Amino acid sequence: SQSQRCNFGIMSIKLRELIRNVRACKSSAEERKVIFKECALIRTSFKEKVDSGLRHRNVAKLLYIHMLGYPTHFGQMESLKLIASPKFNEKRIGYLALMLLLDETQEVLMLVTNCLKGDLKHKNPYIVGLALCSMGNISSADIARDLSNEVIRLFGSGNPYIRKKAALTAIRIVKKVPEMVVDFIKPATALLKTKQHSVLITAIALITEICKLKKKYANKFRSLVPSLVRHLKTLLLAGYISEYDVVGITDPFLQCKIIGLLRILGTGSSKASEEMTDILAQISINTEPSKNPGNAILYECVQTIMVIDAEDGLRQLAINILGRFLLHRDNNIRYVALNTLCGVIDRDTTSIQRHKTHIVDCLKDPDVSIRRRALDLIYALVTKSNVQGLVRELVNYLSVTSGDLEFKRMLTDKIVLVAEKYTPSKLWHLNTLLSLIEIAGDVTRDTVAANCVLVSGHNSELQPYTVHRLYHAVKEQVVPSAALRRLAIFCIGEYGNHLVTASSTDDANSKRPSEFSGKFSTHSPSDVLGTLKYILSRPTCTKEVKAYALNAMVKLSTRFDPSMQPAIKATIKKYTSSMSVELQQRSCEYINLLELENGAVRTKIVSVMPTPDKKIIKKAEEDDDDEDEDEDEDEDEDEDEDE
Repeated sequence: SQSQRCNFGIMSIKLRELIRNVRACKSSAEERKVIFKECALIRTSFKEKVDSGLRHRNVAKLLYIHMLGYPTHFGQMESLKLIASPKFNEKRIGYLALMLLLDETQEVLMLVTNCLKGDLKHKNPYIVGLALCSMGNISSADIARDLSNEVIRLFGSGNPYIRKKAALTAIRIVKKVPEMVVDFIKPATALLKTKQHSVLITAIALITEICKLKKKYANKFRSLVPSLVRHLKTLLLAGYISEYDVVGITDPFLQCKIIGLLRILGTGSSKASEEMTDILAQISINTEPSKNPGNAILYECVQTIMVIDAEDGLRQLAINILGRFLLHRDNNIRYVALNTLCGVIDRDTTSIQRHKTHIVDCLKDPDVSIRRRALDLIYALVTKSNVQGLVRELVNYLSVTSGDLEFKRMLTDKIVLVAEKYTPSKLWHLNTLLSLIEIAGDVTRDTVAANCVLVSGHNSELQPYTVHRLYHAVKEQVVPSAALRRLAIFCIGEYGNHLVTASSTDDANSKRPSEFSGKFSTHSPSDVLGTLKYILSRPTCTKEVKAYALNAMVKLSTRFDPSMQPAIKATIKKYTSSMSVELQQRSCEYINLLELENGAVRTKIVSVMPTPDKKIIKKAEEDDDDEDEDEDEDEDEDEDEDE
């Protein structure tokens, strides 16, 4: 009735007023109250079919409410009614509601098929654009099949606005119904003859999508390469065009799209690659890299050059562009360069080697993602000829880095793998492992110390140098790490006799690297025992390190002069009353061993431990990993049972 319409006209508010009221709310409860009240009024107006002039306003308010996260399903049918309206402002809100409130899985969407078909034939290009936009966003497979002919017809429209929208809608259709790709090949090819950039970029996007969906269709589009090259050359040589200029570059978006399509068409085709080589070289040389649009074009060029059958000179040019990216201040550009270099390392390693200095510098970057990509790239760059230089750089970086223990552990793992794979000599391999233990300490995995024992154990000529260097490191460092102390004490127990022999000291000094500070000297047995006692007395000494030290002392009883046995026995005896059962048991057994009358038996028991084979250690590590996984599974099962 007339009175009802007037009353509702008083109660209904505009979208702007609703937004103002919601923003004025001081709590979520107050906001819900405002929203629910407005939803009730909108629902009432829908039921009573009040003045249709307010319908599009109510649906617009529903869209705002939907964006706030409140349920608005009751307005779906109203959006369909607005689409059927002859008024443009109502159609616009209706199509917008259709795209936001519905999706392709809802059956009610089928009701709009006839409206879409009618609007695709409308005389008003903006109404046609609304229909195409809706299809491009929420079209289902059924709607795509029913209306594909109408979309293909619009490819021949004289209005560039409609042709552009039709091409974008076609991308949705070929994704939903891949078997209809054949129908769009000719229309898409015809669009490349136009001069409007907006139509060109959508046509190229459609062709790119078709080639990605079915690679066999790339052969049909390879004849377009000369045409694409001409478009690209026109953009490169064009002067200032205000409509398309972006910081001095003519339409970088279209250039990137064309280069991306050339990459697809040039892959696996020598002829197509040859046709695009010149233009890619011109773009790489003439594009200004100081701004992001230029960098985007150069990045697309590099990717294309590295994929197609390009000449070596052009590949080197592409690698040099990435090398310049490594010096850029923007972290994103540096990361893109590192990521791309990692992907092409197997194609042109020699050219990338020229930029290894800049790649190593990326390890010092504050951004952890850049450091990790740089580490991956360096690992891939290592060869037998450059392993010593690169590992030296990595070890030097490890000595100055701090924090981020996870990255340090990753760095040490890479160094260990590289050193083992490309080692030029056993001495160099041992020096690298010992440097890692001295610098990284507890960050290193147990396998690093195990590898040190393997290398020195299997090469008796390295044992004097190993024990002297570790003894020197333990004494020089203010707070040596537990990993260094364990390895040093183990080697002192095994090869301690070399510390007190002058000839062994001379041998160790002859193997000392040039960068190593200090000179090894011969020590007295009392000095060695004093060092072990000092380690045992430190508050930071763990039970595990103490167990290693007791073990080393009992071994030294046969390596040193017999006059040192009373001092060794006195030190070990202190731990016979230790609170630790492990230390107490060890000390009691070692005291009994030292008191044996048959010295030959004791000597045989505490002789140098046979060095295990590398395969045995790897097998033990795999078994440990399996046990850890089994424990985790058992814990998960226990948790499930508790639940």
